[in-house]
Amino acid sequence: MISSRLWDILVQSLPRLLIPFLTISLKLTVLTFIVGTLFAAVIAIVQIAEVPVLKQLARIYIWIFRSTPLLLQLWIIFYGLPTLGIKMGGFTAAVIAYSMNEAAYNSEIIRSSILSVPQGQIEAGYMVGMNYFQIMMKVVLPQAARIAFPPMFNSLIALVKDTSLASTVTVIEMMAVARQIAARYYEPFALYCETGLIYLIVCTLLTRLQSYLEGKLVWKSSDKLPSVEIESLKAQREKKTMRHRVNGDHADWE
Repeated sequence: MISSRLWDILVQSLPRLLIPFLTISLKLTVLTFIVGTLFAAVIAIVQIAEVPVLKQLARIYIWIFRSTPLLLQLWIIFYGLPTLGIKMGGFTAAVIAYSMNEAAYNSEIIRSSILSVPQGQIEAGYMVGMNYFQIMMKVVLPQAARIAFPPMFNSLIALVKDTSLASTVTVIEMMAVARQIAARYYEPFALYCETGLIYLIVCTLLTRLQSYLEGKLVWKSSDKLPSVEIESLKAQREKKTMRHRVNGDHADWE
């Protein structure tokens, strides 16, 4: 049974844990995910476009950040760079480390999602008179987004939990506060379980949100697929071509 003293500690600790989670952990998660995803999109485009030199640099970047621990990357940026004269605060170091790590993983998700769209649909887009931008916006990206969404959202959920590592570089987020409270009251088991429960609830809610959004993104039988739209445009173009030929033959006969 939980004693009244322990129960009071847990109740009093709850708002002290939630405040840094809402103001620091979630802020770090959102900011990092946005920056990392934008950087990931650039890396993915560089690889798909096969830009000389840049493609090789992108592969090396992905190899390094996917093959080393996130904690090590965080410590190199916060503790290692000052020896080279580059100093920054803990939150800034966490944003940079998390963003660079996130970009390495998400770039592969974006790249593979775009490449998974059948080449025939891209060629069909050119046949009906679309330019590269129109094909990407109307044909490729709508399908790639559906493919990339589940792993990208999984990455977001993992990032929520990974923010706990920021406490090792002086960022006062929820885990850092939990350690402070545990050291004060000598109740580490109960307080760390309470902290874990908060992570569990938040990640469960995000998982439910992911399932709901995935259901909205699934192709429905009533949806007009990009490939169907291409075939429709192709048929319209063929009709116009036949009409022009008929009109031309009629003009020659006259």
